[in-house]
Formats: sequence, C-alpha cells, structure tokens
Amino acid sequence: MSKAFLAQVIQESAELTGAAATRTAGAVMDAIVKELKKSGKFTLPSFGTFTVRRTKARKGLNPRTGEAIKVKAGKTVRFKASPTLKKAV
Repeated sequence: MSKAFLAQVIQESAELTGAAATRTAGAVMDAIVKELKKSGKFTLPSFGTFTVRRTKARKGLNPRTGEAIKVKAGKTVRFKASPTLKKAV
C-alpha cells in the first residue's frame, strides 16, 4: 500500500479533493510515526500492532566481496496482525 493509494481511498470515501486527501493521508502517516517515536507502539484495532524493537550489533557479510563487516545496533519496526485480520485474509 502506498501513500497515493491511501489518499485515493480517502478521496473516494470522504468525497475530498485530491490535494486534501493527500494531505490527510500524510497527516495520518505522520501521526503514526510520531506515536511510534513517542511510545514505541501503535495499535489499529481489528488490524494489528506496530512495535519498535531494538536490534543488537552483529557481524555480517558484504554480499559482493564476502568480507566480514560489523553491523551497528539500531531499531526496526515490527508488525503483528490481529486475529481479525488473519481471518479476513
């Protein structure tokens, strides 16, 4: 799903202009990112939960050269689908 697809769905369901729907889609995505930064978790009932998880530093391989490299610790976003979504799909 892309921002353009989300904007199109908003435009059709709320009968908004394309520009207004695009701003709305952007605002929704920005709100989700803000909440993930603030609390590390975002839940859409009947859809699923996004959580921020920390990754440990580890050793990896450069796929081109096969050379060992160090991968720094970081953060990643995980998604867990709700049982309702799992049944629907």
